[in-house]
Formats: sequence, C-alpha cells, structure tokens
Amino acid sequence: MGNEKLRNVAVLGHLQSGKTTLVESLYSMTTGAAKGAVEKGTTISDYTPEEKAKMNSIKSAIVPVMYNDHKINLIDVPGSDDFIGEAIAAISVVKGAILVIDAASGVEVQTVKHWNMLRKKNIPTIIYVNKMDKEDIHFDNLVEEIRNRLGKNAVPFCYPMGHGEAFDGFVNCVTLKARKYNGKTCEDVEVYDDKKGRVFELHNTMVEAVAETSEELLDKFFAGEPLTDEEIKSGLRTGVFDGSIIPIVIGSAAKNIGLNTLLDMLIHYLPNPSELNPLIAEDDKGNKVERKTLDEEPFSAFVFKTIVDPYSGVSSIFKICSGSIKPGDQIYVSQLGTTVTVSQLFSVLGGKFTPAQVLHAGDIGCVTKVDGLETSMTICSPKSVVKYPEIDFPSAVYYRGLLPKTKQDEDKLSSVLAKIMLEDKSVEIRRNVETNQQLIGTLSLGHLNYLLDKMRNSYKLDLQTEDVKIVYRETIKARATGDGRYVKQSGGSGFYGVVQMDFEPAEENNFTEEVFGGAVPKNYFPAVEKGFYEACEKGLLAGYPVIGVHAILKDGKYHPVDSNELAFKMAAILAFKDAYMKCKPVILEPIIKIVVTVSSDVVGDIMSDLNQRRGKIIGMDVNSVGNQKITALVPEAEIIEYVNDLKSMTQGAGFFNREFYSYEQAPSFIQEKLIAEAAKAQQ
Repeated sequence: MGNEKLRNVAVLGHLQSGKTTLVESLYSMTTGAAKGAVEKGTTISDYTPEEKAKMNSIKSAIVPVMYNDHKINLIDVPGSDDFIGEAIAAISVVKGAILVIDAASGVEVQTVKHWNMLRKKNIPTIIYVNKMDKEDIHFDNLVEEIRNRLGKNAVPFCYPMGHGEAFDGFVNCVTLKARKYNGKTCEDVEVYDDKKGRVFELHNTMVEAVAETSEELLDKFFAGEPLTDEEIKSGLRTGVFDGSIIPIVIGSAAKNIGLNTLLDMLIHYLPNPSELNPLIAEDDKGNKVERKTLDEEPFSAFVFKTIVDPYSGVSSIFKICSGSIKPGDQIYVSQLGTTVTVSQLFSVLGGKFTPAQVLHAGDIGCVTKVDGLETSMTICSPKSVVKYPEIDFPSAVYYRGLLPKTKQDEDKLSSVLAKIMLEDKSVEIRRNVETNQQLIGTLSLGHLNYLLDKMRNSYKLDLQTEDVKIVYRETIKARATGDGRYVKQSGGSGFYGVVQMDFEPAEENNFTEEVFGGAVPKNYFPAVEKGFYEACEKGLLAGYPVIGVHAILKDGKYHPVDSNELAFKMAAILAFKDAYMKCKPVILEPIIKIVVTVSSDVVGDIMSDLNQRRGKIIGMDVNSVGNQKITALVPEAEIIEYVNDLKSMTQGAGFFNREFYSYEQAPSFIQEKLIAEAAKAQQ
C-alpha cells in the first residue's frame, strides 16, 4: 500500500461530544469487531484504569482503521482542557482532523479551543455533528451557530432526515443521494419530497463555495454553466485543503449513522502524506533542510507520545516524516547524539502493540526501551541526521506540595515522578530546598488528581498534597553600620576577630572592602565575605533569605596569634546582625508575570479580579484568533488557585501561563502577619 492511501486524522471536540464512541464505531464497522462502550470501559481508546473509572478520555489513543484499501490512523484526543497537551501533541503530527460536535449542546468551550488550534496549524478539518438522534435538534440553527463561532465558510455537506428520535438518516448535499438507517445499517433511499427544496439550496451554496476556489470555476459559475461532478469534487477538495471550505456532516456514532460518508470524505478531501508540503528540519550543522513524506527519502521520524508501563518500560510512539523503517535498522536520536538498533518495531492500536515488519513514510509506529528517548525528540538515519522543531507544550500553572504517606512511598517517589514527567511534558517536578517541599506543577486541579490516581493505580504510590509555601525574601531600605566582635581567649590558641562593616541597599548581594592600614589582613577578607553571605541566609524579621545588600568592610582589629578565619567569619555575622534592624529591613514577596487569554466579553471581569489580587496590568494584546491577552504582574500568593478560579470566571474558556518576574516589597499587613507567624513558630 503506497502512502497515497494513508491518512492521519485527529478526532477532537468538547468533553462528552462522542469522540471515543465515534472512533469505536468506525473501528467496529470496518473490522466487524464487537463495538465497545464507554460506560462499560470496553473501548479501544479508553484503556487505562483512570479512563475506565471516569468514563472519559485522558490520554490520546491511536486507532488505525482500514477502509476501501486505505489506512486511516485515527487519534482519539481527550476533550478536557486538563489534558490539552495531548491535543497539542496529536495536532503536531496530523494533516487532517474531525471536529466532533454534540448536536444538542452545540459549539462548546473546548470545541472552540480545539478549532483555534487546528486553524493555527492550517489543518484541513471536517465537522461531524454527532447525536443527531437526540430530541429537539434544530439543524439549521446549529449550522448558523457553527458559522458564527467557527467560520462563515462552514458548509453543510449533509441535511438530516427525520426529527429527534425519528432521525434516521440524511441527504448527501454533494451527490444529492439519501442514506437511511434501517435499524442495523444505512442504505440508499429516495430523497424525501419535503427535504428537496432545502437540499437543493444547500447544494447550490456548496457549488458557489466550490466556484470560489478557482478563477476558471468562478467564471463558469457566473456564466450560468453547471459545474460537473468532477469539478465539484475537485473544487471541494481544494477548498477543504486550504481551509476555505469547512464541511459539516451529520450522524449518530452510537447508531453507525454517517460513518461511511465520513470515511469517504476523509479519503476524498484530506491530504495523503505524498501531497504534503516538505517538512523543515535542521541538519547536524544547524542548516535548514527539507524532508518529503516519501519512502525514497532518508528515514526520519518525530516522537509525539510516550507511554510508560511499570512492567514493560518506555514505549515511544512516532510519526514517520520521511523514509521507512524496519526491525534491525540503526536509528540516530538527534537530541542525544546516540545510535541504537531497532530490535522490535510495532504498530499501535489503543494500548496494544503489534509487531511490524516495516512501516512507511507518513505512518505511525512505536519502538520500545530506547534509553533517553522522549517526546518531542527526532529519530533518523545515522547517515542523514536531521532534527525537527520540538513541541511547545503548555507550562505548569498549578502547584502543590507532595507528602508521601510512608517511608516506602518516600523511597520510590523520585523514580515514579521521573516516569510521570516522561509521559507528560506539562508536568514540572522540583524540590524547594528553602521550604523542604517536593513540588509538583500541573495544568489544573483535574490534571493533578489524574496524576495522583495514576501513581496510586500504576505504581502503588499513595500521596497526599499540601499548599505551596511561598518563598519570601528580606532586604534593607537604608544604610547602617554594624560592629562585630568575636573574641574568645581562655588559655592556649583562642579566637580574635573584630570588624566594622557598612551595609547598604543594592541590586544584588555583594561584598567589597575599604580597609586602610592593614587593620584586617587581606588573608581574612574571604572569611569576612563568607560570614556576610552566611548571615544573608536568614534575615532577622521572619527568617527569610536576605537579598539586595552591599556589604563593605571598613575597619577591624586582629591578633597575631589568636586571629583566624573562623573568628573573622563569626565577626562578620555579628556585624550583620548588629546593623540589620537599623537598615530598615522589609519583607519581599515573589511577583509572577502572567499572560491571561480570554474572550473580549469577559475582559472587564478579569481585569477587575486581577486588581483585587493586587495585580498590575502591564499590557494588552489580541491573538491570532481574536482573543484578548492580558499581561499582568501579580503576587504569587494571590494566584495559587488562579487556574481554577479563571475556569469558573470564563466557563472553562480562559487560560494563562506564568513565569517568575521579581521580588517586590509586600504590603505592611502581610509583613506583620509573616513576622507574627515566624515569632509563633519559634516559641
């Protein structure tokens, strides 16, 4: 089978729109296999314990189907925003998509998010309106909503027959043929008379859209000449390819209505790998090179998904960008600079891997147990090294401290977290040495809860969580002088170190000396400096590290016998403590820069909320799909739960990213609270 008979198609849409049922139905129909059910936990896509328990997709799943001698790799993508990284990864390797819409719910929040992602990547998309057999479905109103929210170039390719529970098929507005569900399968029937007027109207709308795909067809259309079936089909293909036409098809995945039509359209209207523009990569010298998705090209592939199994190890799922691969081939991991031999090669079906003898350009496959190979890495022929751009995954915005329940849990925590990060590039793991917290950063509370469930189910690791302890700082606002005297003499060698030091505000901690006349010998300067930096580790207001201090050694005394490095280090610490409260110290809080993306209708509410969080708006912009991007500086303490609050304020539509910006002086009421808490902790 040549790769002209191959399609890679992502299946996206809002939670509960029926994506997994659609994929299951397509697989069952094309293979004759028994159809699994989401509510029974028997689908191919939802194979993990967490997915079966929640009856929702959490990880993307590859489900290949064979239809009319074509192989279509369907990638079932989670509909929850908690797992948006799965959608981003899937979209990075496909050149076709099905956007599933629940007919009763219409265009929902995640529908729009997924649609915007597809538009940004210019991926040809077919809209499948599912669950048309529900009651009170007003198709014309739904089409108008789709056109208003997703694009005026959305065109119905089908029109429903029946109504509500009586929905039993549709008319294909391209071929003007009807398909009716007889209780088991769909069959060709006559178009109902009461549907003909609307169907011909939609057919003409489609022909007009086709005419606009080329000057030649447009001239013919305006001249009143009918377009041939071949011209219509070719024009539709051109329009779907370039995004100027967005087909809307309808059906019921649960009843297998509209499946053949959908599969035919995937073949007729979506590009095969050989039709794709060349992919741009870098060679081992950093030069731009092109790779065509053809077997004749040198082998290269991109890893877009990693699965870690506690027993079988790491599996790397890749899309072949060029060339072909078979067991025994040597592959080069571009990011690692290592060459390995492919001992086994697999095709993927949900959670099952089947040995493959060869995989061709454009196809999806899997290798296992390649040390160091991770998502976003490139594998290629050692004789023709290339590297593809890595996926830009969203960064963590919701943090919690992890608390192992037992010593056994604590012992295996780090290795389990390493495996979690291998699978999910949006997870951040770090230890805060100041607060002694093991922190996990995720995209949301839902994302975190899934990870905790997975660690419990797959690794028998039971964890509790706690609030993140904010890392404050102290600094000084005025210059002052401190005296430090560390003298201990009781027979034999003692300690003698005396210093006078000035401390003043600065951009960062630093030490200089202005000693005259050898009052402190030069060989003790490093000890004084060390004492200063050690003193900065714990301020006297609330015990937080001190930043922004310039220490100046001005004077001192030494003893020819009893002076030593320890004495001068301790003298510097005492000088710091002597001057500290005279330097008007204050507590600083961490400030986070956030960029919030929301629709324009909620901008006022978001800005008002940020003001209440003591945020400072520093910029506003509009992104490529017309949403507002608000950039603000906000104290970290005010946005611990912001990802969950933002979802509530925007009904799940808003999102943000974050990065550390600076430390700024905390308000007096917060300083007083922190000082009181520190004093209480010392009692």
